[in-house]
Amino acid sequence: MITVLEILVTLLAIVLIGIVVAQKSKTQGMGAGFGGGAEDLFGGRARGMDALLSKMTIVVSIVFAVLVLLLGRLMHTF
Repeated sequence: MITVLEILVTLLAIVLIGIVVAQKSKTQGMGAGFGGGAEDLFGGRARGMDALLSKMTIVVSIVFAVLVLLLGRLMHTF
């Protein structure tokens, strides 16, 4: 049981890293402060793939956190 949870936590960590890296950056860096990305600076709704990746990040991170807590409890570390 513990080995299965360890494998799941490892796979979820890799998936979570991939999802976060795949997301579009919310800031344009230094160029946005000088008018280079004013339309993005004042907000806007995430659409399409950005919205999907954002929701996937939330779901995967919650599942990851629950599994880590469960794994810690099963291993008697807290």
